[in-house]
Amino acid sequence: MSSHGLTEGFLSEMMKGNEMENPVLQVIGSKRIASSGEQSERFRLLISDGKSLYSYAMLATQLNDMHRQGKLAENTIIRIDRYTTSVVNRNEKGEKRVLIIVELTVLKDGGLVGEKIGNPQPMTDVPASQTQNSVGGSASSYEKPAASTRPSETSGLSTYGSNRSAGGSNGTAAGASLSDTLTHPISSLSPYQNKWVIKARVMSKSGIRTWSNAKGEGKLFSMDVMDESGEIRVTAFKEQCDRYYDMIEVDKVYFISKCQLKPANKQYSNLKNDYEMTMTNDTIVQECKDKDGSMPEIQYNFVPIAQIANLEPNATVDVIGVCKEASEVVQFTAKTSGRELRKREATLVDSSNAAVQLTLWGDDAQNFPASSNPVVLVRGARVSEFGGGKTLGLIGGSVMKLNPDMEAAHRVRGWFENGGRDASLASVSARTGAGAGAGLNTEWLTFREASDRSLGAGDKPDYFQVKAMIHTIKSQNAVYKACPQADCNKKVIDQDNGQYRCEKCNAEFPNFKYRLLVNMLIGDWTSNRWVTMFTELAEEVFGKSSQEIGSMLEFQTEEAEKLFTSMCFRSFIFKLRTKVEFYNEQARNKTTAVSAAPVNHKEYNALLIKSIQEMTGVGKN
Repeated sequence: MSSHGLTEGFLSEMMKGNEMENPVLQVIGSKRIASSGEQSERFRLLISDGKSLYSYAMLATQLNDMHRQGKLAENTIIRIDRYTTSVVNRNEKGEKRVLIIVELTVLKDGGLVGEKIGNPQPMTDVPASQTQNSVGGSASSYEKPAASTRPSETSGLSTYGSNRSAGGSNGTAAGASLSDTLTHPISSLSPYQNKWVIKARVMSKSGIRTWSNAKGEGKLFSMDVMDESGEIRVTAFKEQCDRYYDMIEVDKVYFISKCQLKPANKQYSNLKNDYEMTMTNDTIVQECKDKDGSMPEIQYNFVPIAQIANLEPNATVDVIGVCKEASEVVQFTAKTSGRELRKREATLVDSSNAAVQLTLWGDDAQNFPASSNPVVLVRGARVSEFGGGKTLGLIGGSVMKLNPDMEAAHRVRGWFENGGRDASLASVSARTGAGAGAGLNTEWLTFREASDRSLGAGDKPDYFQVKAMIHTIKSQNAVYKACPQADCNKKVIDQDNGQYRCEKCNAEFPNFKYRLLVNMLIGDWTSNRWVTMFTELAEEVFGKSSQEIGSMLEFQTEEAEKLFTSMCFRSFIFKLRTKVEFYNEQARNKTTAVSAAPVNHKEYNALLIKSIQEMTGVGKN
């Protein structure tokens, strides 16, 4: 030990894969690592044990607030109560480890210490022959012994001492078995630890989704997996989609290794994990044949159908009921995409003497055994509202099972066969009020609420309305030259000879028409969002025709800029359509303005008053 009790030699032992209890170190400096949001923000520390300096130390995300509050300032003395290490680089010179600090205690404020202790020297890579895990292990961890240890649900970095050698599997060839490999808990995974194996149960699996755009075509599927420590989403693209889709089955347990980890996009996933996985060409997935019962079963929180009437739109719910009746499969062409769609409506009933409509699409609709009155279990169904009635639908993470062998299914089947079939039932999907069936039903939401509910992440687009202000309008590419035919809006190609060619009509024209495609940033008091506004609505908002705006942008740019600037900081009641689309294997939420009306302050104030009364209970009879 040196002055102030620093644990001399800890860093060199840590580099060799050895462990020490409660090392005392000094913070020499820190640096924020750039990120795309608070959930992925990380801080890197330069630390000293009095003898050595080390810059590959990271704070677990749950300790970020300590750094922001200035508790880890320069020269601060800390005690590390819990940590994990993993190899981030191995070559002929040796290996380098990252030290991830999961729990710590501040022993002395940096301002009181006032100086760097001793004359610590920078660490060098440790020769592989000196490391404890040089044969195959790449990860080690240490935490204080306790009667019961639980991983953090938020950091994605906590570790279990019993899984210390999980990295030993990483020399495993793709054809070799992972069953004898020690595994990492899901909660311990992070991008700083690239050699691991998890053993997890598949909670849900999406269908295969395809996309096609100017840059190419592709397909993907995703699955949500769990173990005793947590849950995480895994996505497979293209070749991995072909390789693993048929192999993966819901409820089965698999070993998974060599996926890429990245920060989770919380807009499209409500799993309690800061990270998500993407399969690569090196990914290994093997079914676990060992039925030792160590993997927890999927848990359901079934809600009686009668209570669905009280749920908020876009809430997710687990439900089990008997299909009393179902419509025939309806085939139609989507107006927006031109795709052929298949749809079926099934009516589920249960012992709460209520019925709800479940909407099925695609293969789920086609293969549904409507005539046999199956028991239907849906995990993670989304609640929708139209005309005051509530319906259910499947989204990306939903799971539907028919006639599952479980107690809840046997109970609801018994109720149905002993009088439930002929009982008088109230439908929570029945529309009520004068507005039932009239126009587009849109709920008032803030942008933050829309993001928290992951609107647009399902198979169908979502709609909501918001009072928002226009912040910025992109004048660049706000118009395009389109085919002059009345029933065609395809962008034309300038032939540079006075002719404009439309590929859709396979014809050339001496003229064109302008069409508007305006991108604008709008915001409310919670957040903001880029939205797209098409010709008819943009003409209404700007008070000018697309021809006038197009001519201004081409020949009177200053006047056009004045027009766009004059619209900034004006508020409207926007009705918005939002849907997740895929570009280059990346999910993006595309939001389109359906309408934009001037604010009726009398009606809007009445809405605010009603919201205040609902939150406070004041003014209710």
